[in-house]
Amino acid sequence: MSNRGEASKVSGITRRGLMLVLSSPSGAGKTTLSRRLLERDREITLSVSVTTRPRRPAERDGTDYHFVDVPRFESMRDRGELLESARVFDYYYGTPRQTVEVALSSGRDVMFDIDWQGRQQLAEKANADMVSVFILPPSTRELERRLTQRAQDPPAVVNKRMAKAADEMTHYLEYDYVIVNVDVERSLAELHSILVAERLKRDRQLGLSDFVKSLRDGH
Repeated sequence: MSNRGEASKVSGITRRGLMLVLSSPSGAGKTTLSRRLLERDREITLSVSVTTRPRRPAERDGTDYHFVDVPRFESMRDRGELLESARVFDYYYGTPRQTVEVALSSGRDVMFDIDWQGRQQLAEKANADMVSVFILPPSTRELERRLTQRAQDPPAVVNKRMAKAADEMTHYLEYDYVIVNVDVERSLAELHSILVAERLKRDRQLGLSDFVKSLRDGH
């Protein structure tokens, strides 16, 4: 258990989990950063999205995504089982509601690797639970290089992603924080600093007033 967790047990201060939303154009590095943050910080978990996109060779069902067909996705969406959903590059993506709500109520943070459309939908439901970060590439040329180098998509899809990136980047104004991902290690440190600072916000620390009262009473 972390020192912060031990301190909370002693003081009686608890915290509802927060929703950390990461968005970026494809290839800007949000998936790499999200995975590295999960390795660094054990108090945050990744929200595993549902998608109708075909599974890539290195991906695992239930770990990277929950892969479903279109009828199943539409059923989940229509029954209110998704916090948000969007169509991106001819495929549907969505966030399962139940697992997120259970994590937040138990004090665990949940990270979302979603686009700006998903962030807008989450914002309507999340209230003060959500913190959003937009990841920008250092240049258009570098973005294209990363998309080509990862060799996950054919050239036609890379071209489509580059064309879409110009529009996606205009949505940075809707986010609380912006990180220009020049260097992964530096960007990771910045992202983790955001998470730590948001956890310490006064309004997120439940029981703080009682704790301060006990200090004033000499306990």
